[in-house]
Amino acid sequence: MGETRLLLATCNPGKIREISGLLAGLPLRVLTRRDLEEWPVLREEGRTFEENATSKAVTLARWSGIPSLADDSGLEVEALGGAPGVWSSRYAGEEGNDAANIDLLLRELEGVPPEKRKARFVCVLALAGPGGEIMVVRETCDGSIAGEPRGTGGFGYDPVFIPEGEERTMAQLTLPEKNRISHRGKALRKLRSLLEAGEPAWLFRGPPS
Repeated sequence: MGETRLLLATCNPGKIREISGLLAGLPLRVLTRRDLEEWPVLREEGRTFEENATSKAVTLARWSGIPSLADDSGLEVEALGGAPGVWSSRYAGEEGNDAANIDLLLRELEGVPPEKRKARFVCVLALAGPGGEIMVVRETCDGSIAGEPRGTGGFGYDPVFIPEGEERTMAQLTLPEKNRISHRGKALRKLRSLLEAGEPAWLFRGPPS
């Protein structure tokens, strides 16, 4: 099997690091925004993680002519009716302002007791081909929201998310520990097992001659 190009539909350095690490060793040449001179607008206008991930992957694959992998992930808090959900990265208004998002989340949960702070991380991966082919993988990680941020690792809501069975937050775990239990880690391992089995077949056929 020859090396296949795969373009990551994210500019988030934390996601790039996690995805690249979990796909390492496969016959893939992983490309990112840095490998292209231009970059299309990848919108997140869907109402579900699946819609957003699929939209980004299909848009980038068609624009670039390179199979593309997009993820849409976020935090769903039971006491907030599933919020912030698909708006996780812009919960406080500004895209990707982790500190502001965490601050707003903790204010929204002020006075909520620990036993009612259940939450889960959701990750949907969409792999798209230039011809419109698509494969979707979904995984979750259950846990709860801490009373205050702890730890300096990870990104996003990691400093306030305590995985089920843990006392540490996601940001207090090492990257290998996080990858073993995280929503993205589980989704990428599922994707990796499919890729190792040669699926989806269209990814490894290469461009038409």
